[in-house]
Amino acid sequence: MRRIKIFDTTLRDGEQSPGVALTPDEKLAIAQQLARLGVDVIEAGFPIASQGDFEAVRRIAEEVEGPVIAALARAAKPDIERAAEAIAPAAKKRIHTFIATSPIHMEKKLRLTPDEVVERARWAVAFARGFVDDVEFSAEDAGRSDPDFLVRIFGEAIRAGATVINIPDTVGYQVPWEFAELVGYVIEHTAGAEGVEWSVHCHDDLGMAVANSLAAVRAGATQVECTINGIGERAGNASLEEIVMALYTRRDFFQAETGVNTRELSRASRLVSQLTGMVVPPNKAVVGANAFAHESGIHQDGVIKARETYEIMNAELVGRQAAVLVLGKHSGRHAFRQALQELGYELTDEEIKQLFTRFKAIAERKKTVSAEDLVALIEDERTRAPEHFKLIDLQVHAGTQLTPVATVKVQTPSGEVQEAATGDGPVDAVYRAIARAVEMSPALEAYRIEATTGGTEALGEVAVRLRMGTVVVGGRGVAPDIVEASARAYLDALNKLVAGVGSREVVETP
Repeated sequence: MRRIKIFDTTLRDGEQSPGVALTPDEKLAIAQQLARLGVDVIEAGFPIASQGDFEAVRRIAEEVEGPVIAALARAAKPDIERAAEAIAPAAKKRIHTFIATSPIHMEKKLRLTPDEVVERARWAVAFARGFVDDVEFSAEDAGRSDPDFLVRIFGEAIRAGATVINIPDTVGYQVPWEFAELVGYVIEHTAGAEGVEWSVHCHDDLGMAVANSLAAVRAGATQVECTINGIGERAGNASLEEIVMALYTRRDFFQAETGVNTRELSRASRLVSQLTGMVVPPNKAVVGANAFAHESGIHQDGVIKARETYEIMNAELVGRQAAVLVLGKHSGRHAFRQALQELGYELTDEEIKQLFTRFKAIAERKKTVSAEDLVALIEDERTRAPEHFKLIDLQVHAGTQLTPVATVKVQTPSGEVQEAATGDGPVDAVYRAIARAVEMSPALEAYRIEATTGGTEALGEVAVRLRMGTVVVGGRGVAPDIVEASARAYLDALNKLVAGVGSREVVETP
């Protein structure tokens, strides 16, 4: 079977989803999970975009082992130099440089002639090869580019030293048959094609990113660029979990395989959803809540008799079946540690100590703590910002005939501060009171609440997005009570604002 490389761009293209702003710590947490997942390449970011992006790429290059660490750069000297500096510590590193090649982009955006574009591409690849041995070249908007022009520019890029050639459907314009024909034509006619990897990067504007990517694999592509949960600019990218499981489940058809550890897919999906605040739809293939659920009586009967009647994949294969465990307030540290190990977490003694303290506090307030609750608690603790502000106490009075009133006590650098406020609802009142206590009033751009399980005793998970000036940050909170979870999420975001993380500049990419 052919080996198809998985190039994950969750941390670059995925983070460019409107409203998403990951901190360096959050990016590192996702990168570490991607390494556990076994992707071949992690596109860690766009270092020239912001100082925060540069620092995140640098930390990933220093701390994440296994995959190639790639950084994106336009075909410009400052971009390539910044990318090279960011990925310098990585054992395996790649510079990914690009320039637009469609007539509309060359004329309207770049205002360059085709000859000038070819020369700039050749120069960029050659310049990048001065820093690294692995250079990927992308023709932005290749889906709307002239095939023969692609053949020409790719040939020049290969002669200049490119090791990977990427054919991106940047605007999601292609359909599978057309895209397969384009990929096959370019590979067949480009000089030096046999000496490089051929990659595709498809967007989902017409809902065909996964189908186009798989069609390209059939046409000869050896690398697929994708993101966890399919997140990305506009309608998103090809979904990594769908690509991987399609190739696995239909390996008889594709005669191809990946090196991905599929049992880490669900955990990766959940982590990215939590940190970006982008909800996974229940009907999402592979990782959605309903992906392996059966409500129809006919389907239930068939699954009971033989699971393969209606399931083409095993839920355990994608990590959907969590360890069977139930913990409560009487559970000890040993049982808690064992539960974490069964869930696949390897934590330090100090991390377990901190988690156990929070676990006991939660267990005192609810009868049992499920595996899903534990996962939410672990990820919340791992990604929490340093606590400049800390919630000490919270009281809310509300009712159908009462104006909601919230009183909060917050630990600040100058001591404990207590404030009260009214609001349109309990959460609004809490946020007004906290804003008074910390003397900060950022704009609330997004608020989302979920339950870890379907029961009434499930932990509440709240995600918020705050903006102050040009800085956008996300915050998360987990607690048995949704109002408390809301307060914790708001304070987490405020702590990130104080730390100065979360800002990013929007730039054009493939």
